[in-house]
Parts: sequence; structure tokens; C-alpha cells
Amino acid sequence: MSAVSYSRVGSESESAQSRGVVFIHACPNAIAPHLEWALAKVLGTEVPMEWAPQPIAPGQLRSQIIWSGKQGMGARIASALLAFRQARYEVTEDPSSGHEGERFTATPNLGLFRATIGTHGDVMVHEERLRSLLVQSTATGESVEEDLRRLIGQPWDEELEAFRIAHDDSKIRVLHNVS
Repeated sequence: MSAVSYSRVGSESESAQSRGVVFIHACPNAIAPHLEWALAKVLGTEVPMEWAPQPIAPGQLRSQIIWSGKQGMGARIASALLAFRQARYEVTEDPSSGHEGERFTATPNLGLFRATIGTHGDVMVHEERLRSLLVQSTATGESVEEDLRRLIGQPWDEELEAFRIAHDDSKIRVLHNVS
């Protein structure tokens, strides 16, 4: 496993720090450099990613980086990657002081999913989302099972599981204190 560290000049005390991972599970070869440029724009530093062929999606590449930076960086990264609808990716931001963790997952078929992540890595569904689901279910008479599956991101997990397993031998880049 290789790791590359980046640091950005500036006061770390300006805002709380967080960290996370960007997993590009699969993207067409032609958009890989564009993904790097989009990440560089958000992170405020060059992001030379080590790309490897995606064995379960011929003609596509995979890569991953670990980042650290200001709280909310995970959402900014996920927003920048939205332009690449043909890519399969996950962006995580670990829970930190006064800030819940987040996971953003995207696939071409399902679009973007966002979840709050607890300190132990579990998907957390807030009370109001559950209340809304129950009210809607009562009004329509429909089962809540499929809605609950979507609330916890199960369709995205099912679609990405094979790609996650393929990442086990990947090299990782580490980005510290990105803007």
C-alpha cells in the first residue's frame, strides 16, 4: 500500500478538522483525469490518484484516497463528483467533534444517496425521516419495508458490494489538511 501526504498552509484552528475516504469504485477511463481535476479544485491541492483496472467492469478504472480537512469536506467532494453520472463512488466523512459522520454513495442506476453515520459506522436515520415514512405509509396503505431499505441505503450497498470487494488490494493516497 502506498500513501502520499499533502498539507496545506493555513491555520488548522480556523475550523474543526475531519477526515474521510473517497472510493472511486468504477469510472470510464476517459473521465479519470476529469475526476482528479474536480477533486483538486475542491481539495485545493493536486490529487494524483493511482488508477487500477476495475476487474468486474472492463474498460473502467478504480482508485481511492484518504483525506483530512475542514468539517463538511465530504459533502463538497460528493457535490463535485455529481457531474460524473457514469461513475460509481463513495465519499465518507468520519464523525468528529460536534459533527456527525456522513456517507455519500452514487451509482449510474440509482443516483446519489446520503446517510448520517454514527460513531460506530452505522447508518443513522433521524426521527423526523422515520415519522414522515410512517405518515406516508399510513396514508397510502403501502408497506414500509422498501422505504426503510432506501432510508438505510441498502439498494446502493447491494449494487456496490462487488466493487467494494475488488478494492481490497488497492493502493491508497492520503491527503492531509486540504482546504
